[in-house]
Amino acid sequence: MDFQELKTDRLKLVEITDQYIDPYYAIMSKDEVTKYYGMPSLTEREQAENIVRSFRDNFAVMKSIRWGIIWKETEAFIGTVGLNNWSPYSRKAEVGYELDPSFWRKGITSEAVSAVVGYAFYELGLYRLGAVTFPQNDASSGLLRRLGFREEGVLRGYLFQNDQNHDALMFSRLRHEFLKEES
Repeated sequence: MDFQELKTDRLKLVEITDQYIDPYYAIMSKDEVTKYYGMPSLTEREQAENIVRSFRDNFAVMKSIRWGIIWKETEAFIGTVGLNNWSPYSRKAEVGYELDPSFWRKGITSEAVSAVVGYAFYELGLYRLGAVTFPQNDASSGLLRRLGFREEGVLRGYLFQNDQNHDALMFSRLRHEFLKEES
């Protein structure tokens, strides 16, 4: 399967290659970005190299797809969005994303996630998209609700960060709900 780039009005969603290691590291080393991410902030460039490599490796075996978010106006790499825990056989995946804080509250994550949701349902033929977030992450929960995701419940102790387990809110969106709203 070839990697499919996506475009929106303001964004290009591209394959994350080695040229994006440094801006990815810059974003993921910020504590405000990883506060509700489920992993600690990066402290070494090598960690970013390993993660970028894992994006490629996991795509090659159809376990995940991760796009770099490029701001068209400046061609800047400003975050990532993707499908984690992708199971083509079960027709499901989980949406994940992060964005440089200087681009927060501009509708960018919503625009990027919307493009990925459309791709997942139309092109990949997925039936279910999930999303997991910390209960305290009101911005992420609000974004998911605005995009038609429904809260399913609490996954107790599901996320591990800062040496402790945390509960998570589970959201989902099903293909027939998406298609109904699109028509």
